[in-house]
Amino acid sequence: MSSSDTKIITVIGSGLIGRSWAMVFVSGGYSVKIYDNQPGQSAKAVAEIRKQLEELQEAHMLRGELEATKQLALLSSHEDLATALEGAFFIQECVFEQLEVKQSVFQDIERLVGKDVILSSSTSCLVPSKVFSKVQNRSRCLVSHPVNPPYYVKLVELVPHPETAAAVMDTTHFLMTKVGQAPVRLRKEIDGFALNRVQAAIIAESWRLVQDGVISVEDIDLVMSEGLGMRYAFIGPMETMHLNAPAGLEDYMKRYGEGIRRILTSFGPVPDFSGSEGAKSIVNEMCQLIPGDQQHLSARMERRDQLLMGLAQLKKDD
Repeated sequence: MSSSDTKIITVIGSGLIGRSWAMVFVSGGYSVKIYDNQPGQSAKAVAEIRKQLEELQEAHMLRGELEATKQLALLSSHEDLATALEGAFFIQECVFEQLEVKQSVFQDIERLVGKDVILSSSTSCLVPSKVFSKVQNRSRCLVSHPVNPPYYVKLVELVPHPETAAAVMDTTHFLMTKVGQAPVRLRKEIDGFALNRVQAAIIAESWRLVQDGVISVEDIDLVMSEGLGMRYAFIGPMETMHLNAPAGLEDYMKRYGEGIRRILTSFGPVPDFSGSEGAKSIVNEMCQLIPGDQQHLSARMERRDQLLMGLAQLKKDD
């Protein structure tokens, strides 16, 4: 399979992730059809994307080689599924994170596309064997899990179905690289994929440390943002260890492996993230720092995206 044969990609769903994928794909010069079965939603998505691309261009943060007007010319909105799928070589699904909904969507799509069209899901936690269980030709199916927001955070996890063809993984990896993302290949499916499993471990221990009175909410966030995160933004945990001992990773584990093992054995059970008094206390502490109303959350989200844009530019120049 080759993405050079056609330049059309269809995005199913016009919410935040769907809009973000559309922006990523047009930045790479692909024509993108956005489909939503709710009347008027895909047209609203295009209007929102227009606003975002113009703002990004003004801020000199627009991705790709094409100016905003040319990227926008590659976008179209659709409310008829068959029309939206016509001519596409790659379908990126971005509907609700509900298994039955995704299964139904892919059944509808499969009836309308050729056998070589790649079917990709944006699911963040549903394994491919479940998402595509009702698809007949599962060799062309995979999960392409982005990180929110995908326009600024480039990682994409490519997770195969047990029957996914190697050529499908290769084509998707090529596509994601071409549009400026950073794809990683999982060799097999696993609950939570890679990113969310690592994130879950961080969340659990951070929660336990706050709940047990070891550290505050504010300070545990600083542990990451001003500590681990400073390195992990540029090199991962494996390279960090490799560089933190005179003779590399093996030497690191000889020096610190036993200490790491001792710490791991002290970890407690999975915390209760809701309902308990400890959970309520953590939520209250967080809301004292950043109130949970829409105004404050939106302002912090905007700040987050601005910082991510700056970091993305820094990494691009690295």
